Amino acid sequence: MTIAAAAADTAVAWIGLGAIGTPMARTAAAGGFRITAFDLNPAAREAVADVATPAASAREAARGADVVVVMVATPAQLDSVLVGEDGIAEVLTETTTLLIMSTVGPAAIEQTLTTLEGITSHVVDAPVSGGAVRAATGDLLVMVGGAESDVAAVRPLLDALAANAPVVGATPGDGQRFKIVNQLLCGVHIAAAGEALALADSMGLDLTQVHEVLGTGAAASFMFGDRGQRMVDGAFDDVRSALTIFVKDMGLVAEAAAEVGQEVPLAASAQELYQRGSELGWDRRDDSIVYEVLRGAAD
Repeated sequence: MTIAAAAADTAVAWIGLGAIGTPMARTAAAGGFRITAFDLNPAAREAVADVATPAASAREAARGADVVVVMVATPAQLDSVLVGEDGIAEVLTETTTLLIMSTVGPAAIEQTLTTLEGITSHVVDAPVSGGAVRAATGDLLVMVGGAESDVAAVRPLLDALAANAPVVGATPGDGQRFKIVNQLLCGVHIAAAGEALALADSMGLDLTQVHEVLGTGAAASFMFGDRGQRMVDGAFDDVRSALTIFVKDMGLVAEAAAEVGQEVPLAASAQELYQRGSELGWDRRDDSIVYEVLRGAAD
């Protein structure tokens, strides 16, 4: 079945319209999926009203949906969506598929499965990577964990949202484990870019030249190219990925590593930088501001 054919037959509830959730919902709608959308922020709901039906609550959005996509920020928010004041658990059925695309860690997925026992067993764990720009073009990486039949039920939607959506495990939670490794790498690479450019600045080098020259050699990385440019430009209020995301995600990395007894010293050092930025009140600024955290330490 083509994506277009599947879309016409699939009612999708979309819960969570943040910086990545909004372009993802728009991409799904552009693929022909019938979207009913909810976010706690009324302005976010209205911002997608041209392509989706706004709902007054998460429960209203989920009622009668074939697939419920959850794209919230934290494990606590996921729990609230499920069993909070307007929790969706009361309106899910044994045929509903819950597609969790948030980065919330494997423990939150395990808790979700327990919460939904006797309600629905169809849970697919599919955290995303790629940022808002790729979300808007359907070019995300999605790491998928779930039973074969459940993944098949949401495959057309995944293919509309992602350039690559591999199944990384048959158990919900496996996607989160992959995403934790992804976030360890991303978090360390951003911190390393900030540290390198802070050192370059402290030595009196031209940051633009450092970024241009080193970006063509073995030291290059996606984060050095992308976040490094924002560091050079001082574009910390052009928020494409808020610092608070890595405060949360590096905490999930630390939690997962502790659970299996794995030492992650580089991740721990990066986590400390993000936490320092948070303590400075920079949660809602771009995560490239770790450069300023490091430069502040040098001043």
